Amino acid sequence: MKSVLKTLVKDVVGRSPLAAELYWQLYENGKPLGGQNVEEVVSVLPKWAEVARRRSPNPNGKRVLLFASLTHWLVHTAYIGLALRARGESVSLAFLPYHKWKRPRERFDLLRMDAYTRHFLAPAADLLNPISLLRARRSPLTPEAEALVRRITELDAQYGLQVETAPTDHPFYKMRLERNRLAAEAFLTVLKAQKPDVVIIPNGSILEMGVAYGLARQAGITAITYEFGEQRDRVWLARNDKIMLQDTTAMWQAYRDKPLTEEQWEKVRALFEARRGGALWANFARRWQNAPPASGNAVRTALHLDERPIFLLATNVQGDSLTLEREVFSQSMSEWLRETVRYFAKRPNVQLVVRIHPGEQMVDGASLAEVVRAALPELPENIHLVPADSKINTYDILEIAAAGLVFTTTVGLEMAMSGLPVVVAGKTHYRDRGFTLDPNSWDEYFALLDKLTAAPEALRPTEEQVKLAWKYAYHFFFDYPQPFPWHLVYLQEDARRWPLEKALDEPEFAPTFAAFAGGALPWEKTPPHGEPS
Repeated sequence: MKSVLKTLVKDVVGRSPLAAELYWQLYENGKPLGGQNVEEVVSVLPKWAEVARRRSPNPNGKRVLLFASLTHWLVHTAYIGLALRARGESVSLAFLPYHKWKRPRERFDLLRMDAYTRHFLAPAADLLNPISLLRARRSPLTPEAEALVRRITELDAQYGLQVETAPTDHPFYKMRLERNRLAAEAFLTVLKAQKPDVVIIPNGSILEMGVAYGLARQAGITAITYEFGEQRDRVWLARNDKIMLQDTTAMWQAYRDKPLTEEQWEKVRALFEARRGGALWANFARRWQNAPPASGNAVRTALHLDERPIFLLATNVQGDSLTLEREVFSQSMSEWLRETVRYFAKRPNVQLVVRIHPGEQMVDGASLAEVVRAALPELPENIHLVPADSKINTYDILEIAAAGLVFTTTVGLEMAMSGLPVVVAGKTHYRDRGFTLDPNSWDEYFALLDKLTAAPEALRPTEEQVKLAWKYAYHFFFDYPQPFPWHLVYLQEDARRWPLEKALDEPEFAPTFAAFAGGALPWEKTPPHGEPS
């Protein structure tokens, strides 16, 4: 009864922003909100603000607008904002005070979060100019903006529900549509008022962040998107593009013809061995396999494989952000998988091993193993399914494979590095780089499979192509991520390792901070000025 009354009171009096703020200050004693420990990561803001004021009392640089919609990203953008302000840029930080992106929240609770957010940003408010989109006036959406909102909501549903077709009647889809539309209407107002030279947005592909990126590009404003991989002290950056698409075209054009030094060759060899062995390496904070390597012969015995040519098909996680918007000729990764296993069911002269991505164990969506079983209720003897939780090391299968089939997984790059012919079905970063087989239609795809199943050795990459794959791997892992002090996952620790003044004085980070404000990336002579996309 008490909780029901409390909910009723919150609903009645909490429609006023002032009432929600008073409730937070008095009833909850002004305690941190959001269900995570943000006290330490925000505790540095007063000291960092003093550094920024001292280093740049009168900024005269670019007008930079940062945007974030989740607590952890919001704190992170505040760090970037203070760094850019200290470098002389004029900074504003637009935000939505959400903590959970999957769960609907009452407006009263959002206003409490809003009050807490403005509270912890207060010591740097004169530098960051915080703008709550929850309180902003809303602008009507153009048909183009409305289409953007719906498209981002489709991606949200795919990502959040771990599916490849967005169910528009699902409560989660409807909740995301409402939130994305609110974000769009408020963000348009802010864009018109602030007239920024540059907008900085985490991710830029999904959720309100995807909406903000799309609206900035529709307005012709330079947009910087960023994300983090497994490397510490590194960040992925893209200008006027969604960083999760990992478009390495310009980088590869700049570096392809430059020979690697012996030290660089040793570095990429060491990384490959670590990935194959499931070990941590250098500043990479992730293991890539469930089990250490055994041998190709051990896998052959475990999976009951014979001497017929073996094709390794490695999947991605369904609905993962690295598979969204990556279709080339199939409607989805599932369709590609389904049609491929049906093809191999009619080719008893070869064997197909379908390796389900180990990362499926960390998500709630349906396994792609179910796609295989639905396509072939009874697996023929030449098709072998390796589930996500298998202790078989993928690289042991690679050792005995004659060819590889991938959608976007990085295992495809490593197959090419191992000298295998690799058919790439999705828009991954290493597609069309000169060392993979890249069909653009179902006819091209099946024609390639016909050639491979007849004589896989005929399509093996040349020695020069294998060398090219190794060169590409070096540049992708070591040049594409830019030096940067504060990794999102390790923000609390990194704030201690790299306080603002130390980060600003580190020469390695300076080009990255400049790129955040619209400067050139290392492989660019001058920043591009692309048209709205």
